[in-house]
Amino acid sequence: MASSDLSGSPAVPDSREALLDATERVIAREGFSALTYRSVAAEAGVTHGLVTYRFGTLDALISETLLRVARRAVDGSALEARSGRIEDFARDLGQLAEEAPDGQAFQFEVVLEARRREDLRAAVQEMYDNYFAVAQDALGRIGVDDSPAMTRLVFAALDGMILQQLIFGRREDTDALVAKLHEVLHALAAARAGSARDQL
Repeated sequence: MASSDLSGSPAVPDSREALLDATERVIAREGFSALTYRSVAAEAGVTHGLVTYRFGTLDALISETLLRVARRAVDGSALEARSGRIEDFARDLGQLAEEAPDGQAFQFEVVLEARRREDLRAAVQEMYDNYFAVAQDALGRIGVDDSPAMTRLVFAALDGMILQQLIFGRREDTDALVAKLHEVLHALAAARAGSARDQL
């Protein structure tokens, strides 16, 4: 039996997360051409009117889904490297792509769609700005050059690793590439530390 609010009207079921999950799955598996109020509602198991009630527009739904998926990617890949150890930076990237492929595919679908739809570019830019900020902070914490250019270079490598794993399904390749990136970062950190000593 549905609960009621104080006015006596039936309460709308808490379906926000279900709609975000459904949007992620529809776009990841079928692309933007399949995205409609009805397809999202059917995937979530709710009426299509609930989509507009919760989010208003499909664009708002896409933007919120994008930010949520990106936050999960940061957490799931260990991108923040809170320990300050190079070995912990993005250490779980392959696992993330293996365990949450729809979330990663969804992001790439939105990025590509933003090439055709200018109205999506702000949301995509916000997503990348968030990724860059997290990666820049992590690079600084592990003692590597955290300039904007280096940050974008390192993140581009991680982005490419995820995309290749989604296409080819080889987590072992991603894990090997992350290990190789760690070697490069160790060398960069050592060079930076040596340069700092020389300046003393």
